Amino acid sequence: MDLKAFSRAVTQIAEEKAIPQEKIIEVVEASIAAAYKKEYGKKGQIIKAEFDSKSGEAVFWQIKIVVDQDMIYSEEELEELRSRREDLKETESGHIEGEEQKKIVFNPDKHILIDEAKQIVPGIEVGQDLKLPLPSQIDFGRIAAQTAKQVLLQKIKEVERDAVMSRFQTREGEIVSGVVQRIESRAIILDIGRAYALLPKEEQVPGEFYRPDQRIKVYLLKVEDSPKGPTIIVSRAHPRLITKLFELEVPEIGNGQVKIMSIAREAGYRTKIAVSSSIEGVDPIGAMVGQRGTRIAVVINELGGEKIDVVEHSEDNEKFIANALSPAKVIEVRAMPKNVALVIVPKDQLSLAIGKGGQNVRLAAKLTGWKIDIKVVNEDGEVIEVNAQGEIIKKDLTLVDDAGELELENKSETEEESLEENNKEKIKGESEEQIAE
Repeated sequence: MDLKAFSRAVTQIAEEKAIPQEKIIEVVEASIAAAYKKEYGKKGQIIKAEFDSKSGEAVFWQIKIVVDQDMIYSEEELEELRSRREDLKETESGHIEGEEQKKIVFNPDKHILIDEAKQIVPGIEVGQDLKLPLPSQIDFGRIAAQTAKQVLLQKIKEVERDAVMSRFQTREGEIVSGVVQRIESRAIILDIGRAYALLPKEEQVPGEFYRPDQRIKVYLLKVEDSPKGPTIIVSRAHPRLITKLFELEVPEIGNGQVKIMSIAREAGYRTKIAVSSSIEGVDPIGAMVGQRGTRIAVVINELGGEKIDVVEHSEDNEKFIANALSPAKVIEVRAMPKNVALVIVPKDQLSLAIGKGGQNVRLAAKLTGWKIDIKVVNEDGEVIEVNAQGEIIKKDLTLVDDAGELELENKSETEEESLEENNKEKIKGESEEQIAE
């Protein structure tokens, strides 16, 4: 064997497939063992090979599993199994498929009894492998060589699949950079370095267009194993993509000075992100925006111009809800039962608070986790109510109480209370007249 050529081939495969050279040597040993078994071995034998990359020599061993009598099916037990089942299939280890894995079908080519094994290796125990040396061979036929080639290619694919799985499974939840390779009707295929990723239609940003050889950043959603190999699913619409983009641009997030508390996103249109500072004197919003907006501009450009609102998080729910409705100015926030917040805004701020198609209030509700109802007083003495879905509801309500403050009680309820009070006065007056008479 030309050891220099062999060494170069191993190094090249290891670099191309990102597989350690030790794994390549193991694959070579498995392929040589398969060729030896095809040419010189028997069907039930377990043959291993040890290859010395320095000398180019291979040593072959037959492996036998050490068993005792209690681990073996007797002839009577096998006959009983055959009478019960017609399809008795034996696994590679000697067990029968579908039966409890307690006993095995003894095969002298792959099993050896403990008493016999101890005569060869005195200290061996049940369950261990006994290695029996086989004569070395250097001549292999065409069929054996073809078998070795098939095993080699198959094993390299398996090792490559395991390497891709282990490498990218540890990176789930991170940002990866990819190059658009192919555009299909339902998905985009990306080259993310030694592997291909799938960007499904539902994970794409509405209105965003892709072109071949375009480099984009994506969020690594999950890695799935399939018969065809690992499938890497990435996303451009996931809210965590924005979180990770800010982590790349804002060092204060990495060192823990600024924390992203929550995020709400409608991909391609608008995102709201709530931040807080763990150190006094650090402005979390200023850190996110950057000097003259440089940091947030990088994120916006990566997202194709998607609008981003950065608001300050607060433990005070009412203050947090008011911040979340930015850029609208809020007069008052009232926390109501069942996680409902009643927000009162000036008339000129109503459109800002609602947003286009109810988008602003909808994102604020997702960001805070509260159902937000917006109300405002108009010139006609009505209160216009807007729910979190952007639906506008008009109600005729009493607006100002005796103290001159906003009174958001239903007018019909107020009239019922007045009527009840008048009835009480009337009854009281009639009673006084009867006493006087």
